[in-house]
Amino acid sequence: MARKRTHEVDTGEQLELDAEDGDEIEGRGRSKRKRATHEITDLGVELTKLGAEKLDALSLPEPLRDAISQAQRIDSFIAERRQALYIGKLLRRLDEETLAAIRSAVNIDRAQAARATAQLHRAERWRDELVADDAALERWLAEYPATDAQQLRALIRQVRKDTKAKHKPGEAPRKGRGYRQIFELVRAALAGGAAGNAADQ
Repeated sequence: MARKRTHEVDTGEQLELDAEDGDEIEGRGRSKRKRATHEITDLGVELTKLGAEKLDALSLPEPLRDAISQAQRIDSFIAERRQALYIGKLLRRLDEETLAAIRSAVNIDRAQAARATAQLHRAERWRDELVADDAALERWLAEYPATDAQQLRALIRQVRKDTKAKHKPGEAPRKGRGYRQIFELVRAALAGGAAGNAADQ
């Protein structure tokens, strides 16, 4: 009776394949560790952007809190980078629960900053439209009827007058106090509207 032949691989060839597989797994492991290091370092950088009140709420270990305070005073790029790596080293010593709380605080701060930036840009657009177009004033008053219409109209007239004033050739028209006052008025109204929407939700 014929014996069944099994496929055999040369021992040397098998060892070479195993080594290649090991190198590939080790390479993936190094890449994963590298990504994790970058992530924790970036988290530390974002942590230094938080205000004192938010940092205090996290109840961070004293060495980490001191390192963050020191980083916030550094104005040299190289020293800042070195401090960020040190903060990352301290973060890696923390438990997952503390790291999760830090990530949550950082994410909330990012979202708040994004909303503030978007509102700032919206106020700038409204200000420019109000100065440039009478129809924009009607739209604004319809959307924000609590606005002091008389005051806003007076500011718009002043800004337009300042814009038409003579200026040196090649020099941009001067933007006076009225321009800034329109911006502040608009920003306050938008902030009040945002606060009202948040309260309704």
